Amino acid sequence: MEATWVLWVGFNVFVLAMLALDLGVFHRDDHVVTAKEAGVWTFVWIAVALVFGGLLYFWQGADVALEYLTGYVIEKSLSADNIFVFVLIFTYFQVPPQYQHRVLFWGILGALVMRGALIAVGATLLASFSWVMYLFGAFLLFTGIRLLTQRDVAVDPGKSGVIRLVRRFLPVTDRYEGHNFFVRRGGRLMATPLFVVLAIVESSDLMFAVDSVPAIFAVTQDPFIVYTSNVFAILGLRSLYFLLANVMGKLRFLKVGLSVILTFVGVKMLVANIVHIPPLLSLSIILAVLLVTVSASLLFPTGDDPALS
Repeated sequence: MEATWVLWVGFNVFVLAMLALDLGVFHRDDHVVTAKEAGVWTFVWIAVALVFGGLLYFWQGADVALEYLTGYVIEKSLSADNIFVFVLIFTYFQVPPQYQHRVLFWGILGALVMRGALIAVGATLLASFSWVMYLFGAFLLFTGIRLLTQRDVAVDPGKSGVIRLVRRFLPVTDRYEGHNFFVRRGGRLMATPLFVVLAIVESSDLMFAVDSVPAIFAVTQDPFIVYTSNVFAILGLRSLYFLLANVMGKLRFLKVGLSVILTFVGVKMLVANIVHIPPLLSLSIILAVLLVTVSASLLFPTGDDPALS
């Protein structure tokens, strides 16, 4: 499909309007997001994404709609790693629960800008150099295999270079100052620990985007479809975090599923000029992998988890 500037502008205006409604109306006051509230918002974001896919179906046909939906499912599944990292960061820095939504809101707003830039670069490279497709495929194949074979490594957010970078340019207060990212003390602008957390969240999403953006290019090279599927998946990430944060540790086989998905899309990119894998088949394989790994995690929980014993 050929997306005109009207579509690009219209879609981004819609996204900004939804974000303004989210923060300015429903989350204007700081509060702890309950599981019920997170469930409602998760349903809303998924419903909006599916409605958009339905519009694509009636406007551009089944193939385009399936490409969009497959890209959405890939990004949604890979966002599980983001949730793990969010839990780690918020726990390490002891971020008060009522401020976590604010951090994720601005973090995801920054993520949308970064993803948009990466998608623009990726689309330009693919349009100019056909061999970049093989480079993306090899990278995803390597990433998938590494994810499956590497051991779990303890990550210490306190040693992040982002903290040193922030402190290099701004003094940081020694405690949280409500939901503020910046405050003035004695006429001097100071960052708060909440801004440090936001900076680390942004840097972590940039690293995850390096994996997820090439993965969607395995499904379609249409920048508009890549962008919209990515945006809808990211928009629902905040509510998904509050809904699943307490159970993510129980999905013991999810890493295996993510590894298989990355490996599959990597192979698909490498053989694209030899074997055509229909969009419906790609979507079916990805959904099947997610269903099997999540079901296996629930059926065969770890024996050392007291909540499941």
